[in-house]
Amino acid sequence: MSIDKNRNEETAQGERLQSVLSHRGICSRRHAADLIATGVVSVNGKVVLERGFRVNPATDEIRVSGKLLPKEVEEQHTILLYKPRGVICSADSSRGETVCDLMREEFNVRLVPVGRLDKETEGLLLMSNDGEFCKLMTHPRYGCIKTYQARVAGYMTEEKIRLLRSRIEIDGYLIRPVQVDVIRIGRDNVHRLAFTLTEGRNRQIRKMCEVAGFTVLQLKRVRIGPLRVGGMGPGDWRELSPTEVESLKRHAWAIERASQQPTPPRRRRS
Repeated sequence: MSIDKNRNEETAQGERLQSVLSHRGICSRRHAADLIATGVVSVNGKVVLERGFRVNPATDEIRVSGKLLPKEVEEQHTILLYKPRGVICSADSSRGETVCDLMREEFNVRLVPVGRLDKETEGLLLMSNDGEFCKLMTHPRYGCIKTYQARVAGYMTEEKIRLLRSRIEIDGYLIRPVQVDVIRIGRDNVHRLAFTLTEGRNRQIRKMCEVAGFTVLQLKRVRIGPLRVGGMGPGDWRELSPTEVESLKRHAWAIERASQQPTPPRRRRS
């Protein structure tokens, strides 16, 4: 049974339910709205399906899949982890060791991966229980820059590099142009390339290389925004300071505002 909408009018000044779920580290705000729509969230014993439903988290009993949500906002943490190769970006350990397993012994709050690296890709990965931060770092409109270094095998030509820099169609989607830099051309046909992009579709770099006739031997993410790999190695991690987190958020907001600015009309030549 869905909760009475009259009750929601009484708490019109409360906090949106999806925001509460996000602040408690359940998931991002966007995913929280989808979670509510599935009918697994209840308030004071009644199921809520309305995404904009408002609650008082200090007094209302909120449950997700039957589990009681804590009244207090959990302490927020954001981690920069060097994900080792062979570890899965997931909270589900049924298919192998996950990045959440790596952090579970260090933190008693639920940290989720911010974005994804496939199992065989290593390098920088953010993990957080800050729902707003997760959204800003993963949604394409905020344009978070990421750089990867790859060891690839295959015959090198200028045409292949031009192809990698073009708008390649992958899985029916025309990707945005990617900055591709040649770090080293090997005599043994094993080369080092760097890819810098602002979106990250599933296994995008591997699929780009496949289209261009290269085989990826190793793939490593070395930069997320201003954060760089430095001397970090597999399994290393550090917690971002509040200043670093706020700086990343401000940068994402600035990119969004810039993208919304209207393009000035071109002047006609007289």
